[in-house]
Amino acid sequence: MQELLGFAVGHLLMNLWGRSPAPLQPVPLVAWQEAKIFQVPTEPDPVVEKIVADYLKQLASLGVSSAQQGVWIQSEWAYLGEHGANIPASAASLTKVATSLAALATWGTNHRFETLIYTVGPVKNGILQGDLIIQGGGDPLFVWEEAIALGNQLNQLGIRQVKGNLIILGRFSVNFQSNPQLSGELLQVGLNQRRWTPSIEQTYRTFPPKTPRPQVAIARQVKVENTLPTNAKLLMRHQSLTLAELLKKMNLYSNNAMAQMLADELGGASVVAKLAAQVAKLPPGEISLINGSGLGVENRISPRATVQMLMTIEQRLGDNPLEVKDLFPMAGRDKKGTAQLRNIPDGVAFKTGTLAQVSALAGVIPTQERGPVWFAIINYGNNVDRFRVEQDRLLQRLAQHWQLIPLESTVKTNPTVNLGDPKRNIPQQS
Repeated sequence: MQELLGFAVGHLLMNLWGRSPAPLQPVPLVAWQEAKIFQVPTEPDPVVEKIVADYLKQLASLGVSSAQQGVWIQSEWAYLGEHGANIPASAASLTKVATSLAALATWGTNHRFETLIYTVGPVKNGILQGDLIIQGGGDPLFVWEEAIALGNQLNQLGIRQVKGNLIILGRFSVNFQSNPQLSGELLQVGLNQRRWTPSIEQTYRTFPPKTPRPQVAIARQVKVENTLPTNAKLLMRHQSLTLAELLKKMNLYSNNAMAQMLADELGGASVVAKLAAQVAKLPPGEISLINGSGLGVENRISPRATVQMLMTIEQRLGDNPLEVKDLFPMAGRDKKGTAQLRNIPDGVAFKTGTLAQVSALAGVIPTQERGPVWFAIINYGNNVDRFRVEQDRLLQRLAQHWQLIPLESTVKTNPTVNLGDPKRNIPQQS
């Protein structure tokens, strides 16, 4: 009604000014679904479907049952190819995708685990008159580098000898050891260069030149206790790498101990599975876990659920510069760990999984035509090495089908992450 009234008023004014209004020109109408902004591929891709079919035929020619193989490939908008995609299968280290998602949902990318260092008694002439207490906070990557840096900080704070015991509290692990007593004994060695083993000497050579060698001698024993003494004084906070940095190292090397420690911090495998399913909005029954690492055929995830979890990780990283490729290995950039000896197209971020009869691969392909294309492949059979070869060939064929985004456009310059960085040892005010 308002539009008609406006038109009538305009027509009347034109007449008053002695001019006839120009005839209205027809305006071409475009259906909303035909606008360019909505021109997104939403149909299955016959070429991809044929590539998947050829892949399954090749496995069948090797005597592998197609019924035990799972494939799911999709873009942000469309299914592209699949086989047994919603059937939970032994996923091996694809389990770490679920652990990564649950950890991100709980803590966020910048979370750091803290190890607290306490003293009991005064420090006189470089000697702590009582006990040195280490209260663990679940750091899954406290290794020799961290012990060396911690020892040097203790020296800077005036402690070169501990007259009492080295006491371990809480969830403290050194070099992925789950036994707190053994972890304490390893720390005792790492803090004192006079007791260093050849492996610690080798680690020390990775530090910048002229880095001091720590000397903190523990006079008495290593003990594991349950309660912090009331007279303990907080001396220092040791912070881990950020969660994002920890996940990258865990996934690059597919480190089972790190994954399990993170899962334990979250509350166990059942909590990881439940949280990952909730956050990724997975269909009931497509994820079932017995641990956070993937060790054991009882860890079962469908290919489709694996892709959905990876896509959810990408979505949760939307508020910061990080992407999935920053938490997982990427072909062409990463040369160590599980990225070795694979023929995956450059720029593809991926996670591998291997057990005695399981080979799995999942990740994202950066394409010009379809945007990110997500995939998961889970193979079961007696020829794991050949499975890897065929997985890589499948990805190479997909790369030939689409134009991939060049690696130099994909890789960002990230600051170097250094284990043993002294800045993560934070002294507390007296």
